[in-house]
Formats: sequence, structure tokens, C-alpha cells
Amino acid sequence: MKHYPVMLLEVLTALNMQDGEICLDGTFGNGGYSEAVLQAAGCQVIGLDRDPNVATRAAELAKAYQGRFRLIETPFSRMDQLNLPQLDAVVLDIGVSSMQLDEAERGFSFMRDGPLDMRMAQSGPSAADAIAHLSTEELTRIFKAYGEEKRARHIANCIETARRENAILTTGSLAEIIEVAIGRRGKTHPATRVFQALRIFINDELGELYRGLCAAEKILKPGGRLVVVTFHSLEDRIVKNFFRERAGEVKGGSRYAPDVVASGPAASFDLPKRSVTKPSKGEVEENPRSRSAKLRLAIRSDAQAMPDNMIENSYLPTLSELGRRL
Repeated sequence: MKHYPVMLLEVLTALNMQDGEICLDGTFGNGGYSEAVLQAAGCQVIGLDRDPNVATRAAELAKAYQGRFRLIETPFSRMDQLNLPQLDAVVLDIGVSSMQLDEAERGFSFMRDGPLDMRMAQSGPSAADAIAHLSTEELTRIFKAYGEEKRARHIANCIETARRENAILTTGSLAEIIEVAIGRRGKTHPATRVFQALRIFINDELGELYRGLCAAEKILKPGGRLVVVTFHSLEDRIVKNFFRERAGEVKGGSRYAPDVVASGPAASFDLPKRSVTKPSKGEVEENPRSRSAKLRLAIRSDAQAMPDNMIENSYLPTLSELGRRL
């Protein structure tokens, strides 16, 4: 399937790259954003990705744009630990890439039967490990918190019953269990939310996103642009709240009393636009995967980075806990 860099024109406009500047593409994937940025200006691009399968595509770009592009195999949450220069822009495209979805052996999609894997970095516990070793209660929490699945407990109970008979090792077998458990209504496959939840859990995507935002805050120079494209409400909520907190936006207002500016350190970001930018109707028609995309932009001020203060979901199992059980 053809690879579509989602909201490409909107991303390029928000990045506003100039000759001589440095952009970090924290989610390199198939290199769609990186190549477009390299074509748009005489700038440098540093790509990051934790998926080793992107190396071939990265080598092509490095050869085509000698001296202007390089790839570092690492999670984007570590961008501030790589001894990089201060950056003019950072772009993050959150979520699984089309390249990963379209490869059955990666186990991200129930549309193509393959091993129940879902690991972006191809190391550590897999989705099959989670399904095999987490308790019914833990699976329920994951499906509810990360998939916003209303029938999470019933699905977890059905998985528990099924795994007593046979190991659940493929995407097709898990999707079938879920479909039998809750039936099928409408166009959306009943396994969609559970697969999303497992993918987010296995790759610690929400924690990675928050840590990445904090890292970008530390490494962007004043005037640097942070552009984030998300694909569902959990991701967008984290980005929206981070941006508004870092911009020192108002809190606690009501129709009876004026808003009060949040107290604390000086704002480290400015928000040129509070609302999200969404894909055009034409893009959604050409690439249905873009329909849920939301773009947010923040501009780095000259204030110091604020301290990290993320509150972990302590009631959820962690990958380290799952690893200890294996």
C-alpha cells in the first residue's frame, strides 16, 4: 500500500523550515516528513526511530541528501540525551506507521493474520506475552484505559476462557475471540479498540509521548517549533494539556468569575493557535487513515524548561512487571 505522510502540507507550514536550520523528525518511519522537509529548504534533518526496519529507507535519504540527513536508532523520548545541537524544529507523528500496519509479520493489525507481536522496537514482551500472562483484571484495565473499550471486562473474561484451551499467538485468533465475544455491528471491527490498547501498552506509547514532549522542550532553541500529529483522544489530550500547561494558560475559570492565570514558572511555549488543525476533506477521501489526525503547534519561548510532573497510571500493569513474569 502507498505510504501517505499525514497532513504533509500542514506539517510543512507549521515547521516553516529555513535554509541552515536543523529539524528533528522524531518518528522517521518511512521518511515521508523527513524527505519533504529536505526538499522544502536547505536545512538538516535528524531522524529518530526505534524500529530497526527503517534503516534501509534512511540509508536512501542519507545518500540522496549527503551531509543533510542522518538517522539515529533510538526512541524519540531520548532526543535530549543524544548530545545534539539546539534544534529549530521537532516533528512527531504519533502512532503506528502504515509500513508497520501493512506487514503481517509485525502483528499490528487484525486485517492481516500474523504473529501477535506489536513491538515497534522488536524487543521486550510482545502482545502475545501480555495476552498469555496478564490477569483478567489487568487486561480489563488495559482495554478500558488505553482502548476506551466499554465491554473490556467481558472481552478479558472471554480471552481467559480461550487461553485455557489454546495459546493465543496470532492476530487472527485474538480478533476472532473478540468478535465472537461481543458480536459485530457497523463498519468498525469489534477488535479495533483492544488492538489499539495492546499496542499502546506494549510500546508504552503514552509515556513515550509525554517524555518526548519534555525532551523536545529541553532541546528546542527559542523560536523553535514543536509540531505534533496525533490520531486518537488519549494522545491528543496529553499534547493539549502539556502545551497549555507549558504556555501558562488560564485555569479555574467559570461563567461567574474570570479565569485566573496558572501560577508557576514562566511559560516555556507560546501557542499561536489553541485549536487543532485537521486534515482536509480531500485528504481524508484519498487516505482514510488520516481521518482522525489532529495537528498541534507550539513555539518555544526563551524561558527555562519546566520540571517533568507526569502522574503515572499506577493502577495499570507495567512492561517491567510483565517482563518479570516471563
